[in-house]
Amino acid sequence: MAGAGYFISAMQPDPGPGRFFFQHKTFTGILETAPYPLVRVAPNESYPNGHTLLLAGQGKRGVQVQVQAAALSGQVVDVGGVLLKRGTIDMLQVGRRVPLQASVDGLTDEARDAIDLSVTDLGTWRLTGEICDGKCYVGAMRPGTGIAHKACANLCLNGGVPAVFVSTAPVEGGEFFLLSDRDGNPIGDELQKYVAARVQVDGQIERRGDLMVFKVDLNSVEVL
Repeated sequence: MAGAGYFISAMQPDPGPGRFFFQHKTFTGILETAPYPLVRVAPNESYPNGHTLLLAGQGKRGVQVQVQAAALSGQVVDVGGVLLKRGTIDMLQVGRRVPLQASVDGLTDEARDAIDLSVTDLGTWRLTGEICDGKCYVGAMRPGTGIAHKACANLCLNGGVPAVFVSTAPVEGGEFFLLSDRDGNPIGDELQKYVAARVQVDGQIERRGDLMVFKVDLNSVEVL
């Protein structure tokens, strides 16, 4: 499998520009915190098969402080904000109207059982692509990629915004990956020097519901 992404990258369509939807939306789902906070949303009209929403705070910040203060990991939560979308990534910029909180009404047993919490190991891959901060990549800034955006991306990552890897070619249909180190922890300072560059990196890929996570080997990163 190693190198497969490199050889077919030219055939993949551009995901298009990121979009920022200014209408406030509220979601209910199960909160997970590793490698970054995210919400598993039950099937609904917007997402008939359910969906995973990455979370970010206002400005160049994540929501880890709110999550830790409320001890909500694994709980059913309500959260509201404005939605950013690009390709298969949806990120919610959490607002003040419905901050991240324990759910008021909760979920029915049927809705909770419908949330896909499965984890599938897809093996070890060598991918070519770019490390980005997820918020700017999906539409908070233009451009949200490339060397011109490097300083901004590192500020966002330092603030706790989820890191993503954008591959030149798909793995199991996915080109966008939530990024972690080999142990499943958030991206560290040692990897940030590679942000915004075209890189080749080895790592393990997991499918968690409809989200792909790329657990990279920091010693394998090579700038192309």
